[in-house]
Amino acid sequence: MNRLMRPSRGRIIAGVCAAIARRFGWSPTVVRIIYILLSLIPGPLWVLYVVLWITIPSENKPPRAK
Repeated sequence: MNRLMRPSRGRIIAGVCAAIARRFGWSPTVVRIIYILLSLIPGPLWVLYVVLWITIPSENKPPRAK
């Protein structure tokens, strides 16, 4: 399994769903849909998202071509 890191490319907001999808070998779209569906249930899911955003490290950005 890959290490849990937010990708520098392919992220929508912060890359949390993309990081979880990559870690478990799932499609990022499926993870995003699951997150949206779970957000409809009352509870502090958005707080968990912000905590993961802060705690999951971001990948290094690739150098720009000159």
